[in-house]
Amino acid sequence: MSFDDALDLVARDEKFKGTVYAMNTLLIHKGIYSREEFERLFVEWVQKELKKESRQGHVSTGVSALSS
Repeated sequence: MSFDDALDLVARDEKFKGTVYAMNTLLIHKGIYSREEFERLFVEWVQKELKKESRQGHVSTGVSALSS
């Protein structure tokens, strides 16, 4: 299966998840950062996005779905 074929098979959110998975696998494998560092930074980002959404009073990033 080609990369383009794979992209055509999945929804936008799944494309994003696949991209994040591939990049983080590569960066962890190369020793750029550890899995623990990635997880900590990801949690920090989600928390910032949730705070931003609550201040704005609306969902702009779709992150609020993660908090339920």
